[in-house]
Amino acid sequence: MKKVLSVLSVATLSLSLVLAGCGSKPEAQPQGQAGQGGATGGASGGAAPTVRIGMVTDVGGVNDNSFNQSAWEGLQKLQTEMNLPKENVNYLQSTSDADYVPNLTQFVKDKWDLTWGIGFLMGDHLKKVADENKDAKLAIIDAEVDAPNVESVLFKEQEGSFLAGVVAAKMTKTKKVGFVGGVEIPVIKRFELGFEAGVKAVDPSVEVFKVYTGAFDKPDAGKSTASSMYDQGADIIFHASGQTGDGVFNEAKNRKAKGQNVWVIGVDKDQSLTFGDDITLTSMVKRVDEAVVRVSKDVINGKFEGGKIVRLGLAEDGVGLASTSNKNVPEDVLKVVDEYKQKIIKGEITVPEK
Repeated sequence: MKKVLSVLSVATLSLSLVLAGCGSKPEAQPQGQAGQGGATGGASGGAAPTVRIGMVTDVGGVNDNSFNQSAWEGLQKLQTEMNLPKENVNYLQSTSDADYVPNLTQFVKDKWDLTWGIGFLMGDHLKKVADENKDAKLAIIDAEVDAPNVESVLFKEQEGSFLAGVVAAKMTKTKKVGFVGGVEIPVIKRFELGFEAGVKAVDPSVEVFKVYTGAFDKPDAGKSTASSMYDQGADIIFHASGQTGDGVFNEAKNRKAKGQNVWVIGVDKDQSLTFGDDITLTSMVKRVDEAVVRVSKDVINGKFEGGKIVRLGLAEDGVGLASTSNKNVPEDVLKVVDEYKQKIIKGEITVPEK
């Protein structure tokens, strides 16, 4: 029996952790917003201009501890590996969907070699910019854009989330677990369905609470939702909600301090590195950073594949559990996780995605 909780929220600006670089006249923010230069800047020190790659965040912001941050970390890694001037990788932050087109257009009009859009919600907006600027090269995470100058990178989130569900089902003491989603869009639905499938594959009697907060940038909504789930007996919550998930961790931390044995399963990045091993049971890692590096290198090497759609799952090492999972997840549970992983890779289990 599934319980559906309700949380009313409105997706509005929440960028208290970062400095916004957008508005009626957005400006690019170089390398963690330090240094000189903007979207029109060339190489540093008077050197000849080199490849420039820009990125537009979703509303969660570049420090969302989730997929926007992972994408930016990928570009920073690329800058170091390819010895690019720091100002040749850059980002613009979006405070609402009204910023998507202006931000994407700024990089495109200033002739950046590749412009990234991060997140499903940017799909239609990036398509518009791509159609109006056919000579530009663009790429997007989590959305499929049908255009000859766009490379789309999608992930099989349901496969990695299935493994998170296996862990939750094996380790819950109350036989009640929760899922907190941000906006109910296809990519987040894949997290939910995969997680529930993993839970039920291990133990059909485990109850799964599911709530969509309606926002990726509302920690308070995440905190109140987690509080309600923990009050109803859930002892493990898996979130796929961007910065909203910070509130889930905060609620778990407060309860841990009071002696309650509750956990959070992180998402996109190894969130134990941010929130600590004491409340992070494991994380479903989505290797956005590596995807950004790979496609960006293709541009640098003259091998950009516009019109291509890439899908990354367990077989492609695009998703999976964090390498630090063994800190809190016993070896016997990880063995079961690996057994399910191999079955998914071999096609013996097809994880639902819609």
